[in-house]
Amino acid sequence: MNQANIEKLVSKLKYNVKTTPRRLKNLDGPEGRVRKIQKTLTAVINYERIELNYARADETRGYVERLISEALRYGPEHKETMELANFWILQKQLIHKLFKVLVPRYQNYTTSFTKLHHAPFIYPGYAYRRAILELKGNIYPSVEQSNPHQHNLLHNMLLDAARKEYRMQKYKEIAENKNF
Repeated sequence: MNQANIEKLVSKLKYNVKTTPRRLKNLDGPEGRVRKIQKTLTAVINYERIELNYARADETRGYVERLISEALRYGPEHKETMELANFWILQKQLIHKLFKVLVPRYQNYTTSFTKLHHAPFIYPGYAYRRAILELKGNIYPSVEQSNPHQHNLLHNMLLDAARKEYRMQKYKEIAENKNF
């Protein structure tokens, strides 16, 4: 019997990978689902940060991680890695970006190469979960706020001014209504 060596098929990761079944539906069946993942993966490599629904972002993240880890491990001379990159990346000029930009960037990384953030719902509209999928080390400002309760942030300054104005108005009303 010919059986594949599993060690060569799956990257040697330092953490356990959840094997939860995906419930992503597509009218075109599995081929349509693969096409959507290809488009999303190509967009992540091209733009390095995208916003989309959570289920597709979560699934695409695994494919992006796998593609980058294979490119790191074997390089552009490896035939199977080039076939993998050629299959998943639809814009062929982005294959060069994978090997010349992303591989050197992630050469010394010991953690994941992507981040997945929860994004707010679009209101009014459909109430499905949104996410931001990004490659670490990109040029864009951080999505995460280090401390959202700092006094010098604009929204906190505006809220403090509105709170102060509201209190002054209430104190004035109380002083006018009080009979001496």
